[in-house]
Amino acid sequence: MASAAARNLDRSISDSSQSPPSGRSRRSVHRALGSGAVADVLLWRNPTATASVAGAATVFWILFELAGYSLLSLVANSLLLLVTILFFWGKSASLLNRPLPPLPKLEVSEELVGKVSDEARKWINHALSIARDIAIGRDRTVFFKVILVLWTASYIGGLFSFFTFVYIGVVLSLTIPAVYEKFQDPIDEKFCLAHSLLLKHFDNALSRTLRQSNKEKKIL
Repeated sequence: MASAAARNLDRSISDSSQSPPSGRSRRSVHRALGSGAVADVLLWRNPTATASVAGAATVFWILFELAGYSLLSLVANSLLLLVTILFFWGKSASLLNRPLPPLPKLEVSEELVGKVSDEARKWINHALSIARDIAIGRDRTVFFKVILVLWTASYIGGLFSFFTFVYIGVVLSLTIPAVYEKFQDPIDEKFCLAHSLLLKHFDNALSRTLRQSNKEKKIL
């Protein structure tokens, strides 16, 4: 059984190595990211917005990590400043016959709540589907991917604080998609090669484990 799986894996690896990545159609990174404003920011199609996001993330990281400012203090002070400005603006407007502050109608629409709940339901169902594949479907590929992601998150969480982790995520989000879009072909080639070698080593280790367990069963 293990040898048959190894032969199938070697055949798939040889087939993938014979068809170079350059022969495949080039994927659109902008389309994969949604082809909207978020994609424009991540791929530096809108340099002003991208620079604003990077600058804001840097300012927040400096406030929270270097200056020791807390999130609760920042929110409270920001709201205090906003309420004070709006109060004196409204008072001066009534005394000087000036227009009132142009505040929008502050309410959460039913449509927005529906969209947020639909997106949350999709993510929750996707997570439950992965959990079912691991528990019932016994998909070893999904299992090891989840283990790798969770272990990586746990390891990184021990190295950085939460705000540093978020800041690193923002910086990587603003760099990796743009770099991948520019150097997509060589990155795909190296990734396919690394993926094939990783699968080959993993299947060899699994084959050795199965052979060892079969030998132990025969001895018993």
